[in-house]
Amino acid sequence: MSLLEVDQLTTVFDLAQGPAAAVAGVSFHVDAGETLGLVGESGSGKSVTALSILRLVQPPGRIAGGAIRFEGRDLLSLGEREMCHIRGAEIALIFQEPMTALNPVFTVGDQIAETLLVHNRASRAEARRQAVGLLDAVRIPDAAARARDYPHQLSGGMRQRVLIAMALACQPKLVIADEPTTALDVTIQAEILDLLREMRERFNLALLLITHDLGVIAETADRVAVMYAGRIVEDGPVRALFHEPRHPYTRGLLESIPGTGRGRLHAIEGSVPAPGALPPGCAYHPRCPDRIDRCTSAPPPDYPAGADHRAKCFLLETR
Repeated sequence: MSLLEVDQLTTVFDLAQGPAAAVAGVSFHVDAGETLGLVGESGSGKSVTALSILRLVQPPGRIAGGAIRFEGRDLLSLGEREMCHIRGAEIALIFQEPMTALNPVFTVGDQIAETLLVHNRASRAEARRQAVGLLDAVRIPDAAARARDYPHQLSGGMRQRVLIAMALACQPKLVIADEPTTALDVTIQAEILDLLREMRERFNLALLLITHDLGVIAETADRVAVMYAGRIVEDGPVRALFHEPRHPYTRGLLESIPGTGRGRLHAIEGSVPAPGALPPGCAYHPRCPDRIDRCTSAPPPDYPAGADHRAKCFLLETR
């Protein structure tokens, strides 16, 4: 049994013209101790998927169907009190922008300590001591002094490390990292990725890494799921997907990365369609250079593309 199993998850937003699916029939799993990369362009539904797992989707959004099982428990059937015990303690979320995720009027040490206090993991004095230890664990120099700093007194990279320390405070089994390096420069990005890898091994974490950057996935993930217009269009082991991508969208993403040795860079024409305004058939077909007539009539199912590798593309049916 996988640590996390997401089965046919559908999350919609109730708009004036009717419900629009931001996540449509998404299924994946994360095993204990592994890293799954969830990748796709902005607007593909990655962050909504993360918020759905923790049941943090705000109205007019709502989870309309599917199942989310964590250690065999269906999270969608739990009461809010039970979910509060899971959020932060068993499943932690690292947000994309630390300046909005951190409270500007409390010191970073107090905010880490608060995580431990809320989940009854330590007394107040012990929580403060552990907060310093966590800051030291995420490689913040002079951790005891930095624990007394406010978020605005820290650099962007240090603030992201504080969020990682908060996520690790209760030693969760699963950490969801939503674009953890987007707002950072390249050298700091590399340091944060190294830190996430180190923390995964040190604390035996499972990691769901959400990003639009396939380069980050190549360095960090064991498996990868490629998301487009609210659906997972391809998933499989990182090496197989990078060496032999089977969905045209995945190939387009890889061909747009500098330094991959795939020849001249290519941009994918057009943009991700808005939820509620999907084209008929395969949602990618208006942008797809390999489309056939059948692509406009019905969404393709999953086709096997190798060992533990699948893709939603009619072209695989004839191969």
